[in-house]
Amino acid sequence: MAGTTGTKFPSVREHLQQNISSVYNDLDVSFDSFPSDSTISDTDAYKTAIDALSSGDAICIFTPDTTHYPIALYAIRRGIHVLLTKPAVKLLSHHQHLLAESIRRNVVVYVEHHKRFDPAYADARYRARTLGDFNYFYSYMSQPKAQLETFKAWAGKDSDISYYLNSHHVDVCESMVPDYRPVRVTASGSRGIAEGLGCVEGTEDTIALLVMWQKRDDPTKVATGVYTASWTAPQRAGVHSNQYFHYLASGGEIRIDQAKRGYDVSADADGQLIWYNPFYMKYAPDEEGNFNGQTGYGYISIEKFVDAVTAFEKETISLNDLDDRGLPTLKNTIVTTAILEAGRRSLDGGGKGVEIVESDAGLELK
Repeated sequence: MAGTTGTKFPSVREHLQQNISSVYNDLDVSFDSFPSDSTISDTDAYKTAIDALSSGDAICIFTPDTTHYPIALYAIRRGIHVLLTKPAVKLLSHHQHLLAESIRRNVVVYVEHHKRFDPAYADARYRARTLGDFNYFYSYMSQPKAQLETFKAWAGKDSDISYYLNSHHVDVCESMVPDYRPVRVTASGSRGIAEGLGCVEGTEDTIALLVMWQKRDDPTKVATGVYTASWTAPQRAGVHSNQYFHYLASGGEIRIDQAKRGYDVSADADGQLIWYNPFYMKYAPDEEGNFNGQTGYGYISIEKFVDAVTAFEKETISLNDLDDRGLPTLKNTIVTTAILEAGRRSLDGGGKGVEIVESDAGLELK
């Protein structure tokens, strides 16, 4: 396990021991730490950790958005397979560079878009194929204000709530409508709450992206996508994340609300009704006391990456095969990065529209 502050690792070990090992029959949670437990700060510790691996090994990168690109590039160039948390990177140019390097070095790079494997979302993506031409998509995803206490070290400085949460539904929508391409993005952001909670001036509370989509083989057919994300939702909303979307097509529509799934718990200690989501990760042990969360779509998302790397190393599958399967590879998620960066550019430009141009050379923002 690699980080920047080694002195945090003793408490990490204690956390894993208490919440995993002691719960699931002494499940092994041991790990080598980079930097050492006594090191106060080492921003290059990830390099030492990666250098300790062998070509064909794999890593997961769950770090602040601005660090994804340099860490992934370092690993790819050493023949290491990579799972990136979303968003893959903040810049389209970085995404394109990582894609080129992964092809050159022949390594698998996935983006951890777990909502693709949410059973309801996966079913909706499949059913959307039979509903005709894409017409309208609206999504909303939020987290409570308490998250800003966790993220205030980088919130509004290194990244924003659109990168963090809109990345879910932008990817879901884009993967639902492969016959359409985004051509223009306009963004709007609200402010006032995050700044009052200690975030830097200019930190947006809520960001909405308005995306114009165009059918590839018939430019006269245009669709609208609205993707909204907020990290200033109420503290006692009963859910950690509100998440829902509405998809409208020429032959039907789909509505999904994955915040309240028909499972709620009320306890005097909480003083409120809470909707849990065991479909993402199930923490209850099995009848023998072992970990039993393998059916959660959060687990499956990582499992898909491990399975892909295993098959790739056995030479039973190629990078092109993985792309063709519609999995969240770098190639299959590049449009999402283009939309997210275009949204950030629009915000920085006072709401001015940003064009996404597609050519033989790839995507470009203008």
